[in-house]
Amino acid sequence: MSGARLRSPAILGWVMGLRVPGLTLVALLLTAALAVGCREVRERIPPDAAAATHDPSGHAAEPAQHDRSGQEPADAGGAGDEVAHYTCSMHPSVKNAGPGMCPSCNMPLMPVFQRELESGEVVFDEGRRQQIGVTTAQVEVRRLTAPVRAAGGVTYDQSRLTDVTLRAGGWIDELYADRLGQRVEEGEPLFTLYSPDLFEAQQAYVDALETLENARKLRSPQSADLALEVRRRRLRLSDLGEDELEELEERRLPVELVPILAPASGHVIEKNVVAGAAVSPGTRLLRIAGLERVWVEAEVYESELGLLKVGDPATVTLPHLPGRRFTGRIGFIYPWLDGATRTGRVRIELANPGLALKPEMYAEVVFEPTLGERLAVPEQAILYAGDRHYVFLDLGDGRLRPRAVTLGQRAGEWVEVLDGLEAGETVVTSGNFLIAAEARLKLALDHWSEPEQ
Repeated sequence: MSGARLRSPAILGWVMGLRVPGLTLVALLLTAALAVGCREVRERIPPDAAAATHDPSGHAAEPAQHDRSGQEPADAGGAGDEVAHYTCSMHPSVKNAGPGMCPSCNMPLMPVFQRELESGEVVFDEGRRQQIGVTTAQVEVRRLTAPVRAAGGVTYDQSRLTDVTLRAGGWIDELYADRLGQRVEEGEPLFTLYSPDLFEAQQAYVDALETLENARKLRSPQSADLALEVRRRRLRLSDLGEDELEELEERRLPVELVPILAPASGHVIEKNVVAGAAVSPGTRLLRIAGLERVWVEAEVYESELGLLKVGDPATVTLPHLPGRRFTGRIGFIYPWLDGATRTGRVRIELANPGLALKPEMYAEVVFEPTLGERLAVPEQAILYAGDRHYVFLDLGDGRLRPRAVTLGQRAGEWVEVLDGLEAGETVVTSGNFLIAAEARLKLALDHWSEPEQ
């Protein structure tokens, strides 16, 4: 029967004792012969060859001379290409002496070569790199800016605030600046004041003028000049301006209602007086604010304050003014922190065309401090392994080597590198996670962290 023998007399007798048609009997005899023949073939195949051609999972076992990418390494056949053990890329703690399936995730185990353990390198051919989506970039020295975002609010420019107070007591007769928000111009009358003390000072000044004229006629004006100067100074230190003094000298008659003029232009933001009110010296009656320029005070976290300095540019946006951006510079950094929020206050001085920026408005601020020339890599190139950081160096010919690095400031999409890299080296910027998985990142961390000779 085609080289196969029926060795079992019991089976042969059983078959011959069956009463079946001739064609059926022939089929049964052929089936039995083939079964016996296949068993003899398996007996003649060595156990090692069988393990090499078929694994228990039903998948073809990976040849020992191939690397994890399925491609033959450049130095295939060397002692360094011996398989150290088999492991799972998802569970690197699994280590088997031979191929098989991962007990945790049931994925096929992959070989780890002795060469990779000794050098820390992993080799990917061009096809595998395209499958993973590997891209690279050069380490370079570049000018870095580190954007800092903060919340803030619009407030008054304190250098443009002016208080209206009196140096003599009296009563308010007519009030012109009679509402909050009113616009006033410098030199414009705010109200009129009746003050007995101020009236007496005017009368004394008029008397001193007449005394001086009489003394000049008698050719002895020295003492009269001194008395007039004393009274003039008293009026200058009161609420009369130079214009009022000149009018008084011409008129030679004191006025009962003295106009109090606005000391600066702006808007009335505080009003503590009404018509007819009695006022005393030193009382703040009105506050005037110039709104042509305003301040934006931003709250910056303590960890980012060190990046900022006076003069750095800043961009301000407001939620209620979509599409509008106001640019300015840092005018001052306050020398204290808010203990509750651990933030410091930073002041930006801005022009306010059209009075679009109103005090107490909420603002969003972006600072753009310049860090200067720094060695940097794209942020996508960094792998994080606990408190350590790594990149994959592209050495050419498909070889990738992990390198431990020390990071500095982050500046947008770039990260400063303090140690571990040099300008001109090439690092992998995408596909790092898959590369790290296939390179058994966790198994080689100790090797990678050793300083290179």
